Amino acid sequence: MKDLGEAKKVLGMKIERDRRSGKVSLTQKEYLQKILQRFNIDGDTKSVSTPLPPHFKLKATIFPTTVEEREYMTRMPYASTVDSLMYAMVCTRPDLLQAVSMISRYMYDLGKGH
Repeated sequence: MKDLGEAKKVLGMKIERDRRSGKVSLTQKEYLQKILQRFNIDGDTKSVSTPLPPHFKLKATIFPTTVEEREYMTRMPYASTVDSLMYAMVCTRPDLLQAVSMISRYMYDLGKGH
């Protein structure tokens, strides 16, 4: 058996310790940056305190109406994006709960409005 010291990462989450205040925190900054790169979201995006404003409403009637729009939406990695956000939400980002739960409702027939 070999002592490797304190753990620095677990399941892709970085472990940060503040011994003076007795706090341990987990961060997924690197994971979230990989998600942004994978889905071609550049660093020029605007940060917000709430991922989805309360007045924002999605409707099931925003489904694709044309063949071109349906083909465009089949090329979008929507399910993969939602899955990646769910992992972040469950592990370290509960603030994403409302947005992820709302967008995941429309995975069956999604349009550009979603």
